[in-house]
Amino acid sequence: MELNEILEFKASPKIREKLTAVGFAKTFAEGETILQENVYIKAIPIVTSGSIRVMHTDEDGRELLLYYIKAGESCIMSFLGGMHQDTSKVKAIAEEETNILFIPIDKVSLLIKEFPEWLDYIFRLYHKRFEELLEVVNAVAFKKMDERLLDFIQKKCQITKSGTLYITHEQIANELGTARVVVSRLLKQMEDEGLVTLGRNKISLV
Repeated sequence: MELNEILEFKASPKIREKLTAVGFAKTFAEGETILQENVYIKAIPIVTSGSIRVMHTDEDGRELLLYYIKAGESCIMSFLGGMHQDTSKVKAIAEEETNILFIPIDKVSLLIKEFPEWLDYIFRLYHKRFEELLEVVNAVAFKKMDERLLDFIQKKCQITKSGTLYITHEQIANELGTARVVVSRLLKQMEDEGLVTLGRNKISLV
């Protein structure tokens, strides 16, 4: 897919050529880890196809889904960590087969100086991710788990462009930072209410 078709800004031919010239492409299988926590960031990812889920792990080993990165987007946490020569505070996992164009950190600041639209792209990403993180904080602080679970299923279906998720209750619990038994109980309740239908490792929105 052409970069101009997916990037969330109007990329000029020059910056498209530059990104392709300085970057390197890599494909990740569904479930494959793209970025680990506590490692130094050497390149900024731009998703060219597929999607990524970004997670945070607390001191007790519990994980929490922060946001998704879709085609045309990048990870602002990688931008910030890489620019400040810091380690990653998040873990990134391929939600499906995902193709990524990696831009080496040492080229990022040069792109900012040379192409104003690249800086605008970074600010737009920062704004979007900040709003999504506020949604996570709001959900954890004020929403009941059944609301969070339904939001999770709807967003996951939107990302995968499917009305059916092939996922275990354990996986859902890990991404929502709760217990599997809680997820199983709430899913059965949602099925009784006619919101979803359940199968073996399968959830379908009604």
